[in-house]
Parts: sequence; C-alpha cells; structure tokens
Amino acid sequence: MTITRCSWAGSDPLYIDYHDKEWGVPERDPAKLFELLLLEGAQAGLSWITVLRKREHYHKVYDGFDIQRIARWDDAKRQALLADPGIIRNRAKVEAATLNAQAWLKMQEAGVDPAQWLWSFVDGKPLQREVGGTAGLPASTPVSDAMSKALKARGFKFIGSTICYAFMQASGMVNDHFESCFRCREVAMLGR
Repeated sequence: MTITRCSWAGSDPLYIDYHDKEWGVPERDPAKLFELLLLEGAQAGLSWITVLRKREHYHKVYDGFDIQRIARWDDAKRQALLADPGIIRNRAKVEAATLNAQAWLKMQEAGVDPAQWLWSFVDGKPLQREVGGTAGLPASTPVSDAMSKALKARGFKFIGSTICYAFMQASGMVNDHFESCFRCREVAMLGR
C-alpha cells in the first residue's frame, strides 16, 4: 500500500520521520514549545532539513533547551557556540536564544504561562485548514502577524511572522497537512 504524504516531506528518511511523527501534532509542553521556537528561529532563511540534521547537536550544546540555563548564557558561551560547526552559526540567532529565554522567564515571573499564552492566539484549539498543495501554504497569516508583534512586545527577538507561522505549523497550532496526506485526519483528531 502506498502512503501519501505532504509533498514537501520528500524522500529523506529524517524528513519523512519528522513529518509522520511530529509536524502538526499539537504540542502543549512549555519546554518543547520553547525548543520549537528556538529551532524555528534558527531555520530562518534556510531549509528545515538543515535544522533537523543539526537538531540532536543543538539539543546537546543548547543545554537540552533548558530555559533557565540558556537565559544565563554569557558571551563566552555564545562565542563557543558561534565556533561550533554542529549548529547554524549566526550571531543574531544565537543571541536571540538567550534573549528569548529571558523573555520567557519574565512572562512566567509575571504570572503568565507562555504555553497557554501562545496557544491563546488560536483560542487554545488547532486551526484546521484545507491545503491542496504547497501553493496553498502561506508564509504568514494575520494570526502569525499578531503572535510576532506580541512576542516582540514582550522582548523576544528573531521572531518575525514567517517564523511564527512555521512555529504554529510545527507545534500543531495549525494543521497544514495536505488533504491528501495520511496524517491530515489523524492530526485533526489529535486537536479535538
């Protein structure tokens, strides 16, 4: 039996596994959402497969995406990361990780649950879209525009609308699996 997937998943086993098991699955765990936010920022201007191939190393050198630890990174730690070929060595992206961890913690200190707050942009429930192919996938939406603006107002960096929309797709805030994809209905059921 042939399995039909979203065409963007291609033939790379890593990409296929990500598509089949992770992409679009509603994620509400704050630590995982923070990780996705950082990885989507790292991906900006590059292909997602580039990040997937480096994700394991990111997990190692980004202190397991521990928000408290990342918030305390100093210049020496950031310089070491910029010399590490196992990650995307972009100064703005590495610096944004620290600033975003600090902004996340400030939200918590103010009594705001960042995970619930992020999900509030879709009223706590995944948006179900009807996507026929890659031409139907937007780079951003009014919702991602609003999320980006609100994150920036809270001190987050490297978090434009396109990054926010990719984050929304990855975290299951929006189900953008193609209608012909075997995961479309499965993921829709997870969001109920």
